[in-house]
Amino acid sequence: MPEHFKTIGLIGKPHHDGANKTIKRLHQWLNSLGYEVLIEQRVARQLSQLNAPGHTLNELGERCDLAIVVGGDGNMLGAARVLSRYDVAVIGVNRGNLGFLTDLPPEGFEPALSKVLEGEFSTEHRFLLQAEVYRHGALKASNSAVNEAVLHPGRVANMIEFEVYIDGQFMYSQRADGMIVSTPTGSTAYSLSAGGAILTPNLNAIILVPMFPHSLSGRPIVVDGNSEVKLIASPEMGERPLEVSCDGHVTLSALPGDEIIIRKADHSLRLIHPRGRSYFEVLRSKLGWGSKLF
Repeated sequence: MPEHFKTIGLIGKPHHDGANKTIKRLHQWLNSLGYEVLIEQRVARQLSQLNAPGHTLNELGERCDLAIVVGGDGNMLGAARVLSRYDVAVIGVNRGNLGFLTDLPPEGFEPALSKVLEGEFSTEHRFLLQAEVYRHGALKASNSAVNEAVLHPGRVANMIEFEVYIDGQFMYSQRADGMIVSTPTGSTAYSLSAGGAILTPNLNAIILVPMFPHSLSGRPIVVDGNSEVKLIASPEMGERPLEVSCDGHVTLSALPGDEIIIRKADHSLRLIHPRGRSYFEVLRSKLGWGSKLF
């Protein structure tokens, strides 16, 4: 039996023919190598011909040594928010568009994955953010985010007013469409589209990016990763509904006057890559940066 991993979980992209094809191929190949293979329940229902029972993400986290996510970065984010609570290694097969977090190709993944299974891989620990909404001192809602937590109005293109505090110190007030609070992992996602800087994944830092600020002086700022970020929307906005979006997947309801606390989560994602992978090569490929001149 292989030494590094014994039980492997497969997580897919529901209702995606290409991802299901890759899952079936992975299932057959890993079984032939002697691994115990568990399949996430939504995928198992679609691939009933495999005659494999389905498991929740929490069950995969508890039982697996390795989880393989087949899909795009969105699928990886959804799985990562759960799997990060467990000491399970995670690697991705790209069946999406950009694929900053999914290294392996959907076709011909066997050579690279074989080396990973033999122990030839590098490990990154990506920290998550914990977003919490407090009203009159009571916790109303919370969730975690791999990429970013975003304060924004319930309606599109609607300016809000809010104050920003870092570790209890007032930093500034803003009139903007919202505020993006991003990890280094998320710096190539929503934050980048809003004009934020790219942070390399090894940095212990958080970037705050105002969304379409009313003042041109509202610029992105990078703070220490252990900082506590507090956002308070002006009570003078009345009862206008606000939202705190975590990775664009989970939405927490908020109101003007609520305190939104965003800090580093207690758990991190154990992401593994084929040995020799270069983060800058990924950036060149995904962002179309120039190649070497000489």
